[in-house]
Amino acid sequence: MSTTASGRMRARDLDRSNVSSVLDAAYAEGQLGADEYHDRTAKAASAKTLGELDALLADLQSPTAVTDLTSPRATKSRNTLPRRRFSGSYPPHTRAREIDRGATIRALDDARAEGQLTEDEHQALTELAAEAKTLGDLAELVSDLQRRADAAPQPSPPRSHRRTVFRVAIVATATVAAVAGFVVTGREEPAPPATRTSAPPIDLSAVEPLVMPTPNLTTAEGMTLFRERYRAKFGDTIVDELRFYDSHASVQRVAPEGQEWSVSYDYRGGFQPAGGPALSARPRDTVPLDLATLDFEAIGKVVAAAPGATRVPQGVVGGVFIEVSEWGPSKGIPAVDINVRNERSQYGNVLVSNTGDVLKVTEVR
Repeated sequence: MSTTASGRMRARDLDRSNVSSVLDAAYAEGQLGADEYHDRTAKAASAKTLGELDALLADLQSPTAVTDLTSPRATKSRNTLPRRRFSGSYPPHTRAREIDRGATIRALDDARAEGQLTEDEHQALTELAAEAKTLGDLAELVSDLQRRADAAPQPSPPRSHRRTVFRVAIVATATVAAVAGFVVTGREEPAPPATRTSAPPIDLSAVEPLVMPTPNLTTAEGMTLFRERYRAKFGDTIVDELRFYDSHASVQRVAPEGQEWSVSYDYRGGFQPAGGPALSARPRDTVPLDLATLDFEAIGKVVAAAPGATRVPQGVVGGVFIEVSEWGPSKGIPAVDINVRNERSQYGNVLVSNTGDVLKVTEVR
């Protein structure tokens, strides 16, 4: 897609679908905001040429979900998705992911602990890192810092066979166009180079829907990932209330406008303000909790065992609710309420401390 000729080539519905899948993955990783994502998706749907589609991905990292489809086995059964072509590392204008912002914030934390930054400098730089849009923005924030030997490396494009396969797909399309032109006009067209005609056949069947490899948010892996993305987004791990479900979460935190207000966010791979009023009154006795104090590994084990502990027939975990309790055995400490339900509306609960200790089990009702 990098040449002028291929850029002018007409796009298929399949090409538009492929690019939309990449945009879905990039949005989930935090490379695009909601408005940018919707704008680019709309442009992908109406794009007429491969060049227009390529421009929509020009500043994006290759999303993890796309990388997972690059194995030889995967390319035998489906069309490939477009990949950016960079050597060594991404250019500075490349969009940053939530995980890149998180890595930069951790570097700033290390620098503060080592005395390279004052508290005010650390706070200001952390806020900038949480809102940074590009890898260049993030690099600038830590450019004058000494880095630990075990610090996370700069993101770089994954190596795969995708570029070769995609080039073959372009050649195959160009060959079809050349044959069609010969039939219509009778003019001879030069044959493709021999090295290209020997490439393996490309399956041009419809691309399969892209499934994002986001872990279940009621598992230890899902809760830990949420905490990392929350910290990258807001610069801290402080919440008033947090509710985990299988594929999404809702969270309340104190609003920037002041301690008397709270704001709610929905999380579905990225954070968006929840519907309804932007701000709500925050009770004065609200006690915030720090997600960094929760042992999600231990809590995840209790969640997995909760259906059996509550004796709910064919029960499944319906949600994991976290806040500082105002009553009961967990009064005044961070509490994790694991809700188990079944299709017959029977339910039970397991109450867990922030360290994963079981405080109370309410069996099936």
